[in-house]
Amino acid sequence: MNDLPMDEAPERADLRLVRGDRTRRAISRHAVDVASLEGLSGLSIGRLATDLGLSKSGVQTLFGTKEKLQLATVEAAREAFLDEVVRPVPADPGGAERLRALTEHWIGYASAPLFPGGCFWAASLPDFDSRPGAVRDALARQRRDWMALLAGEVRRGVEAGQIREIDPELAAFQIDAALSAANTALRLGEAGAADLARRAVDGWLARS
Repeated sequence: MNDLPMDEAPERADLRLVRGDRTRRAISRHAVDVASLEGLSGLSIGRLATDLGLSKSGVQTLFGTKEKLQLATVEAAREAFLDEVVRPVPADPGGAERLRALTEHWIGYASAPLFPGGCFWAASLPDFDSRPGAVRDALARQRRDWMALLAGEVRRGVEAGQIREIDPELAAFQIDAALSAANTALRLGEAGAADLARRAVDGWLARS
């Protein structure tokens, strides 16, 4: 029989939900760090429980399956990426100025780095690009969103006369390729990789 007063029982339940959500977010964020180094395939409920001093059964209860853990990890990485790279950059003015700010934030995200293994997407996409399923779909959706953001800003820059007439999708592909190459170079300790990426972006954003 429940001895809690009627008005206290829902409050206790709410507190448990809040604690569970907080724990789930902490586990997901640690999983991002692990996956940035070892890939999403390297994640396991047991590994994360050991790392964080939690019970395996408790982590299992929060996520259920390895795939759900991987999907929660992708979502945590997406939110962290948006907070670090996209959200700090105002939507206006758009075009060349915003594109340069986005790429500068991206370079900072990879240089610092935000995740121990550098860019989470560069570490995770090759692991799942040929493996159909929900995880691949989530990773691909993030890539499409990022590429669409870059292409959209190039298009705005062209329309405003800030950038010469170029194909926005091609320019977005080239900018993303340069940033990905810079991430690899930074992981290998190559001096000047960030400046090379900046120069590459500046070349695509020139007026003529």
